[in-house]
Amino acid sequence: MTIVTFPRHRRRVVAICAATVALHFVTINWVSGRIGASEREHDEEKDIIKAELRLAPPPAPPEVKPAEAPPKPKPKPKPRKAPKPPEPAPPPPDTAVAETGAGEPAPAAPAEPETPAAASQADAAPAPAAVESPQPPPAAPAETQAKWKVALPPSAKLELDVKRKDADGTKWSGSASIVWQQDGASYKVTQEAGVTIVFARVNLMQVSSEGTINESGIAPTTFNEKRRNRSATATHFNQQEQKITFSASERTIPLAPGAQDRATVVFQLAAIGRADVNQYGKEMDILVGEDRDAVVYRFQLVGEDELETEMGKLVTWHLTRPPKPGSYNSRLDFWIAPSLDWYPVQIRVTEGNGSVTTQTVTRISK
Repeated sequence: MTIVTFPRHRRRVVAICAATVALHFVTINWVSGRIGASEREHDEEKDIIKAELRLAPPPAPPEVKPAEAPPKPKPKPKPRKAPKPPEPAPPPPDTAVAETGAGEPAPAAPAEPETPAAASQADAAPAPAAVESPQPPPAAPAETQAKWKVALPPSAKLELDVKRKDADGTKWSGSASIVWQQDGASYKVTQEAGVTIVFARVNLMQVSSEGTINESGIAPTTFNEKRRNRSATATHFNQQEQKITFSASERTIPLAPGAQDRATVVFQLAAIGRADVNQYGKEMDILVGEDRDAVVYRFQLVGEDELETEMGKLVTWHLTRPPKPGSYNSRLDFWIAPSLDWYPVQIRVTEGNGSVTTQTVTRISK
């Protein structure tokens, strides 16, 4: 075998070249490793998922619904007491018509006081079903009404002066006449009143009444009334059937003894005083038939008055019918002269609105 030997300087070159190659290999290997590491680090950074903790917002308060009230326990029904049978209604008093008048309800009887226990039981117990009761029959005539002594004045014609003052202050003047006729068994009375406007007389009212005379005094049969701009009306007093009926309404009123109409009531009052003036000492209730109803007039004695008239100074008895709530709102005043056969010598009507009409006698002829 042949061994090749290189000179020393060539061995040095080969060693340097080998060292250089080895160094390049190491460098390249190192660089490639760094590059791969950086790429791996980059890839790892890409693969990292960043997570951040944030405080969640406070939850909204839940909507609070109003608590429903628990249903009230139903009370146990109490046993109903058997209703007492209705007591029979007492018969109407004889003076019911005279005391309350037509169209005016009679005052209710005072109720008996309830004990607290009874009141609580009444509140707790269910009310029984209402039972319709039949309407009570019309009140019977007031047969026990005070029977006045009467002495009717003789027949006469009264002429009167009329003065009226309206509520607004307007004044009117006119004249009136009253013709009273009676023969002891029957009577007739007529009244007319009017005012003068520019020298012309305007008739405002015309009324008439006729009937009989009995132990109670004047007993009307028919009352007729005609007012200006209004239809004529008639009121009938049926003495046999003891009832009052009206052409202007469908009412039927029991006829009480001593019942009058608007034309005769003043002569009935005169007959009461003429028979016995002491009868004026107490209130006098008289049922008076009007154009469509009948109402109790309650007269009171005011006292003794002295009037100045065209017939001179007259001493009179002053009677009044004050307003009665629920029945009439006007005031009616009569002045009756004992020295002139108890004829009415002055009549005054004061209306609810303040208007006043006064009729004063100027002449009496028999």
